[in-house]
Amino acid sequence: MTDGTQADGLVSIGELARRTGLAVRTIRFYCDEGMLESHRSAGGHRMFDVHSATERLLLVRRLRALGFGLSSITDVLHREQSIAEVIAAESARLDIEFRSMAWRRASLRAVETATPTQRAHRLALLATVQDSGAAHEGLQRFWRRVLAPVRRCDVDIFVGWNVPEPPADPSVEEVVAYAELVALVAEPDLNNAVRQQLWRNQPELIRDRQGLYAEVGEAMAEVSALVSENVRPHGGDALDRFVNAHAGARGERDSPQFREQLMNDATHTDHRIHRYWALTEQLLKTRITVGQAHNWMYDALARSTSRTEAPAAHATSG
Repeated sequence: MTDGTQADGLVSIGELARRTGLAVRTIRFYCDEGMLESHRSAGGHRMFDVHSATERLLLVRRLRALGFGLSSITDVLHREQSIAEVIAAESARLDIEFRSMAWRRASLRAVETATPTQRAHRLALLATVQDSGAAHEGLQRFWRRVLAPVRRCDVDIFVGWNVPEPPADPSVEEVVAYAELVALVAEPDLNNAVRQQLWRNQPELIRDRQGLYAEVGEAMAEVSALVSENVRPHGGDALDRFVNAHAGARGERDSPQFREQLMNDATHTDHRIHRYWALTEQLLKTRITVGQAHNWMYDALARSTSRTEAPAAHATSG
């Protein structure tokens, strides 16, 4: 038994500091923060249970060495969270922090490697999307507005397939492409252009937009397979299903005149839409997007109406 230890197993703050390697002022701080219990001697000095206090302070010291904050450590000590839970939460926090740092690093390199004439524009572009999570949410909101009449579950599927998530460790090219996507959807009239591409002309005549969306989706799935096989746009089952879906939704029938109506005021040639999907394809890499399927269908429709002068899907190269 040392000078700072009593027969009842209580030790002084000095003895506890010696046993744990912590400074006396640090132990006092932990006491004041409610992380460590103490007793008062007859002389008014702090005394501690030698076993529980030592074990608790060693746990605090080890958790602090791993970078845990006092609030998380306090939760563990008070059994409000387990060690496994605070480790999982800290790991998730670090993942977010690392992604943020990787995004910032790529952004800095993108500005650094830009030519002098590009630098001001690129700096302005990247400065608006330093929160990659918020940028992703902005892209999702854009499509949820476009697809507002469609069921939430179907919109979720569309967004999950066609809206790229921010790369965890982006290259210069990827961070610039993502920033440009965000800038495009911020243009106020792009929403209307994309709606026009989706619902075509006279959308007020559509009886059941959910049904139309489902039928067009089936046609687009067939077209996606053709796109992946590099089949050139042509008439056939996929185009007929697409036209019949739009005709039926408006109480009409497929005819040369109706196909001409579907071509009226088409926005497929809008360079912003082509650029949007080109950037999306760049970020998604191997995935066939609905933009590619729409371009294929537009070209097939143009050929079926003898509008062969319509720009082809190769315009998506940006």
